[in-house]
Formats: sequence, structure tokens, C-alpha cells
Amino acid sequence: MEERWGLPIRAWPKRWRPNRWDLLALPLVFGFLALVLWGGMKMGAHYELWHPLPLSLSPSHLPGYALRTVLRMAAALLLSLGFSLFYATLAAKSRQAEKLLIPLLDILQSVPILGFLSITVTGFIALFPGRLLGVECAAIFAIFTSQAWNMTFSLYQSLRTVPAELVEAARMFHLSPWRRFWRLEVPHAIPSLVWNTMMSVSGGWFFVVASEAITVSGHQILLPGIGSYIALAIARRDLEAIAEAVLVMLVVILLYDQLLFRPLIAWSARFQPEPPEEAGALRPWFLLVLQRSRFFDLLQTGILALNRKLDAAIPRSRRQKEERLASGRKGGLERLLDIALVFAAAAAALSIILFIAKGVSADEIGRVFLYGLFTTLRVFVLIAVASLVWVPIGVAIGLRPRLADKAQPVVQFLAAFPANLFFPAAVAAILEFHLNPQIWLSPLMILGTQWYILFNVIAGTAAVPLELRLAARNLGVRGFLWWRRIILPAIFPAYVTGAVTAAGGSWNASIVAEIVSWGHTTISASGLGAYIARATAVGDPPRIALGITVLCLYVLAFNRLLWRRLYDLAAERLRLD
Repeated sequence: MEERWGLPIRAWPKRWRPNRWDLLALPLVFGFLALVLWGGMKMGAHYELWHPLPLSLSPSHLPGYALRTVLRMAAALLLSLGFSLFYATLAAKSRQAEKLLIPLLDILQSVPILGFLSITVTGFIALFPGRLLGVECAAIFAIFTSQAWNMTFSLYQSLRTVPAELVEAARMFHLSPWRRFWRLEVPHAIPSLVWNTMMSVSGGWFFVVASEAITVSGHQILLPGIGSYIALAIARRDLEAIAEAVLVMLVVILLYDQLLFRPLIAWSARFQPEPPEEAGALRPWFLLVLQRSRFFDLLQTGILALNRKLDAAIPRSRRQKEERLASGRKGGLERLLDIALVFAAAAAALSIILFIAKGVSADEIGRVFLYGLFTTLRVFVLIAVASLVWVPIGVAIGLRPRLADKAQPVVQFLAAFPANLFFPAAVAAILEFHLNPQIWLSPLMILGTQWYILFNVIAGTAAVPLELRLAARNLGVRGFLWWRRIILPAIFPAYVTGAVTAAGGSWNASIVAEIVSWGHTTISASGLGAYIARATAVGDPPRIALGITVLCLYVLAFNRLLWRRLYDLAAERLRLD
């Protein structure tokens, strides 16, 4: 009789015995670990600074390049999730922290990836001298900046809009802040967070070319990956290589859709107030493996045991402490913190102004503000057009779980498709038909960011309570009245999150959309994106700082005057409901 640890398998508890599902689960787990170890070894290889890495357009190298790109995106996704949980929670629960963190988040999402790279790549290289890991960390950080802000905004919006009756129920059960966070607030945020995580991963593909083909101070580093492969193919005008890269990217998207996001979407349906009637029938095959495999069952048991120990170790907060925080002494401390925040912002602004003034004239600063106006006008026109197109489509998909299940991989691929591949067609069409680049380069800004609106509208529609839909149907509410009174108010918080991140992403995308190249042909439009791209290409720190500062000012002003008021309106409506 076969034995393990001195005991026959039949003597084990039944739930610990391996079953046929483990035959599928264990190879997947060990295969995944082997691939991670292989990728880690490649990322930690020796590297001479500014020495070109070997990169080939041979199709045989594409699987390895795809794996390295996926590992970078997975590392960035884990960092983004941890950052979102900490940052959004602090901003949603502390009124004083919110005054600093949300404007800072507005600024961070508007800083172009090239701006982050130009500042951080040399620092990462210095951390790991003689190793490729420094450049890899810079690329991972760049992908992180394309994923984290959307997830953070989504979690922040969900934490601010927890229904009042659920908060009251948590209070009645005397849940500690720790338990309320993990038992109420995080489950409430999971459906929206899963959809936004999926969008963040897909959106990361849009910037994967910029993150793997790093240009700093006139030097270019091409990291092995799909992004650098596409960048090299565009530079050589190799359409066949571009098609091969797109095909491999499609295979990768289908794989992580099957192994990650499809199970997550099905699992997250349990956290909706009333899961759709069809949700039980939509059980992805990999979710069945996770649920029926004894290996994952043991893993889940260990995680739950750890969670119970944490619950027991963290004491419940005392009401006396809450009363002290709510006392009058808090007002004076808040005023002091506000004054300190104003002085810190003024000092930072003064240092930036002095740095810019050393290398840039006043006339040029004025022109850059005008460029910012052009880019802002493009962004808001594009957001309005994208909203008119994708809100109805998102509502139609969100109301039909079976349709959402079929459309999910298609939407992921469209969202992940690098807009850079449309640039050659855009350049050719503009030159062939003598079009105005100021107008016809603008749609390239929204190609990779319009999907934020679609994903958030789908998530918001799927979360609409079933009784609200049935009541509207029984009362005969249809047509424009249904849109105005039922669905638009219900999806309003989710739409605001999508519109905010789409606008931020469009400002960010302007650096690759307002100046495009195909081979030796370059076409540009007047705007902040083109200005920052040129300054980054020649390594001009004062002009890079000027472009990013003006971009941040525009984004911060519009977020404060428009988007933040819409956030407050959405939260107030939910509290009243």
C-alpha cells in the first residue's frame, strides 16, 4: 500500500486525498513556477550599461519574448493591487489624507510614462549595477504606472459608495475596522475592481512598447519582449513581424482570459447584491479545477486559517478612541495640517519654477500652456464621443451575462491591441489624402483609453439590483425614461470612474499620439504630448519638467472642477438611497 509521511493514503482525511482534478491542477502550478523561475533568471542576467541587447525578429523568439512581457505585467499587477488597497483605503477613510492623496493621484495618472522613465530608469540601474534587473525594474515600474491609477480610483470610488444599510449592519454586528474592511468593504468593491483590473492589464499592453523600448538621454534600451519586438518591427517597416506579434499577443490574451479573468469574473458575481440569474450557469473550466482540486482546497484552508488568526490578533477598536477622534481637538489639528500642506505645495512649486526658469524662456512657457489647451480640447471631445458610443454598448453587455461571457475576450483583445500599430496606417492616410494632422492624429489618443469607459459601464450595469430592473419592467418604464430614471443614475458612479481614468489615460497617450513615426516619416500635431516627446528624445530636463508640470496643472484643474464634483454627487446619491 502506498504511504505518505508514514501513513497510507486511505488513512488521510478524505478532503486531503488527491483526486483526478489534481492531475490537471498540479502541472499548471509547477509549470507556472518553472516559468517564473526561468524569467527571474533572465531578468537577473549580467548587463553592461547602454550595451545593446540582442533582439531578433525571428518568430521562434516570440514565445520567450511573450513570457518575459507577461512576467513584467504580472509583477506590475501585484504591485498595483497592493498599492491600490493601501492608497485607496487611506484616501477613502481619512478626510485629511484625502486632501493630499486624491490630488496627488490626479497628478500621478497624468504624468506620462516617458516622464516616469526619464526620472526613474537611472535610479533603478544604480540599484543593480552590472545587472539587467535594474532596467527590468524600470520597465515594471512603467507598466505599474499604466495599471495602478485606474485600480486605485475604482477601489476609492467603491469604498466611498458602500450602501448605508450595509454600514449600519456592520455597526450592529460590532465589526472592528479590520473585519469591516475585509468582510464588507472589500467584497463590495470586488466586482468593480475585477473589471478594472482586467482593463488595467489590457491597458498595460498599450504602453508596453514604451516600457520595453526605453529611450533616455539619447540612448535606447530594447528589453526582450513583445513591446520591443513591435517597436523594432515598426522601425524596420516589417509588416509580417508586426502581424506575428499581434497573433502571439492574441494567444497570450486568450490564455490569461481563461486562466485568470474568466474565473475571477464568475467568482466576483457572488459579491454582487443579487447575482444575475444566469451567473450560476457560467462556470469557467478553470474555476471548476480550482474548486474541485484538493490542492487548492488545502491552500484555501491555510489562507482562511491565517485570516482567522489575524482577526483574533487585531483587537476591536474602542468607542472611546472614536469619540476622541471626533472631538473638537481634531479641528485645530486639521487646520495645522492644511497650512503645512499649503506651504509644502508652495515650496515644491517654487523649486520647480526655479528649475524650469534656468533653461526655458517666458515666451516658451506661454506657448506650452497653449499647447496644453489644444491637448485638453482633444481629450474632452474624444471622451464625449467615446461615452456616446460605449455607454449604450456597455449597458447592453452588462445586462446580459451570457453576452458578457462571449464578449469578454474580444473586448480584452481590443483594449490590449497596441494603438502604435495603427500609426503606420494613420501616417499613410494623412499623407495620401493630405489630411490635417491637428485633427486626424487626435483619435489615436483615445484608441487605448476608451475601454476604461466600456469596462466600468459593464461592471456598473452588472451590479444594478435585480429588483430595480424588475420594478422598471413591471411599471412599463421604457425608452428614454428608462435611461434617464433607471440605468444612468445606477451606473453613474462607475461611469465617472471610467471617464476619469479614460481622460487621464488620454492625456498620457498624447505623448505617443501627437507625434507618430513610420520608418523615417514623422508627423506631429501641436500639443503637450508632442512637446514632451521631443524633449524626452533629446534629454532636455527643464523642458521635460515644464511639459509634465503644465500637463499636471491642466489635469488637476479639470479633476478638481469637474470629475471630483461628479464623484461627490455619486457618493451623495448613494448615501441618500
